[in-house]
Amino acid sequence: MTIDVRIVGAALVLLALLVWQAGQTAGSNMAALAAVGGLLGLVLYHASFGFTAAWRRFVTTGEGRGLRAQMLMLALAVCLFFPALAAGELFGRPVGGFVFPVGLGVVAGAFMFGIGMQLGGGCGSGTLFTVGGGSTRMVLTLLFFIAGSVAAIGHLPFWHGLPGIGGVSAVATLGLWPALMLHLALFALIAGLTLAVERRRGVAKRPRTMADWLRGPWPIFAGAIALAFLNFLTLWLAGRPWGITSAFTLWGGKGLDALGVEVTAWHNWGGMAGAIERSVLFDVTSVMNFGIVLGAMLAAGLAGRFRPTLRLGAGDIGSAVLGGLLMGYGARLAFGCNIGAFFSGIASGSLHGWVWLAAAFAGSMIGVRLRPFFNQP
Repeated sequence: MTIDVRIVGAALVLLALLVWQAGQTAGSNMAALAAVGGLLGLVLYHASFGFTAAWRRFVTTGEGRGLRAQMLMLALAVCLFFPALAAGELFGRPVGGFVFPVGLGVVAGAFMFGIGMQLGGGCGSGTLFTVGGGSTRMVLTLLFFIAGSVAAIGHLPFWHGLPGIGGVSAVATLGLWPALMLHLALFALIAGLTLAVERRRGVAKRPRTMADWLRGPWPIFAGAIALAFLNFLTLWLAGRPWGITSAFTLWGGKGLDALGVEVTAWHNWGGMAGAIERSVLFDVTSVMNFGIVLGAMLAAGLAGRFRPTLRLGAGDIGSAVLGGLLMGYGARLAFGCNIGAFFSGIASGSLHGWVWLAAAFAGSMIGVRLRPFFNQP
């Protein structure tokens, strides 16, 4: 397919406007984070780096290439993150990881998210980059992702009040080198298990294809390396790792506020009350999410694949609605999605990230089996 010059031009103009406006509103760091978001969207689209499809292929066929790419991404990330987190600073700037409590509410939320990502057709990052790539079905998923995020706010005291423990950091508990060696060993173990499953199930190797670095597609392992470095860049610029779903709660709250609902008076709105009244361009996660959508739009234009369609069947609509609600609700309970909780959580050395992985993968297995009821392959 040929490059769609109109889409590429529109994406570049919009991305440039985002970077400029973010800089004018919140400073040069925010402008840089908008640009990083654009690069993340480009990488996610060109490398087709989705967590949902990779997990589904492993469950249904035993193919583990996508999981191995995720392990490579995590291995590189911990090598970059752990020394900075142990030092508490990166190139002179204070940094901190995503280390969250672990409890039954987190397990339940991650399990819900796992089901939802298979029904909705994408995870947190997958929803954004496919929206940017022109998927109208994923726009519906995103809308209900936002709705689920807001709905969970009122129930957080119950879920987070269930039995659990506080945040556990491997770096703080074990020390830098033991934590790093333990994580690298776990990644190698998981990668080895995927290879063993492939051999047992007779999975054929995919043929190698030449990468077109401008138009795509890119090798998935190249995407894994790029995502690890871009998350590290986010750590430096924002002082914390990459996240996605907290912005959805903010967007939903702003939408309700615009409709006259006094969300700032909600008991559990917490620290987001001030964010409702400020420009969304002061919110790091929102600015990066906008960048991801526009970066993916740029990639789709370069690939000549930006082809939105409004033809959605009842199964498409039902799975998008239910999947989006489950992901939004589950992400709030579990302190994040596949990016904030899984990728950035494990890159931060948080036990919470590993618990999220186990619970979300279990939910994903259920979600895979529910897809046929919605006429989803």
